[in-house]
Amino acid sequence: MNFPSNYLRYSDILPDVASGQTKQRMIEHLQVVPSSTAPEMARMCGVTDAAMRQHLEQLEAEGLVCRDLQPNSGTTRGRPAVHWVLNQEKLQSISDSFPETFPDRHHDLAVDLLVGMAESLGPEAIQAVLTRRGERLAKHYQHLMSDLPLADRVQQLAAARDAEGYRAESSVAPDGSLMLTEHHCAIAQAAEACAGLCESELVVFRTALGPDTTVERVQFAPAGDGRCSYRISPR
Repeated sequence: MNFPSNYLRYSDILPDVASGQTKQRMIEHLQVVPSSTAPEMARMCGVTDAAMRQHLEQLEAEGLVCRDLQPNSGTTRGRPAVHWVLNQEKLQSISDSFPETFPDRHHDLAVDLLVGMAESLGPEAIQAVLTRRGERLAKHYQHLMSDLPLADRVQQLAAARDAEGYRAESSVAPDGSLMLTEHHCAIAQAAEACAGLCESELVVFRTALGPDTTVERVQFAPAGDGRCSYRISPR
């Protein structure tokens, strides 16, 4: 049977899957046993010493592990054994590369804090926090786009939001109005627990873009639109 040139066979995927699983086991092992040799990890993972060294060199090139040269004990001769350790300066990168090994619960923590504040301190305290957060954000965005024409301000705002994880873009609607669209909500879990976050961000955009603009939300992800979109026009 003839396959298209870009056809990917299942057997082509297996080596990458196995490699990823081996590297994850290596990272998990080094998290528990801070310093290990390649042969020790090869036996633990069920691979050859040569394959293990190749995995280690790849992780070393990515800056995730590093060599820990330990002197001989005096009972052995020759070169000291090379031990491998996690790169303590790259723990965040390691966490990002192996999320199953290093779970990140900061989203859950943020939600718990918001719910706890609302229950303990009341809605006024939540609103005060949102207002202060909004003021900081608006000031930050204003600094990025001071003295720019409106179209450039919207582009700068979209770039800032995109850098924050919202997959944001700016565009021009058929009627000539400017559009800011966010295809992903970077704070979705927190927004579910605190609806005021969404309203606060609308206020942030209006404040940041200035009193000479009108900002209207025309699509709203929590309402089922799949994205948040804003129409921005001069007054």
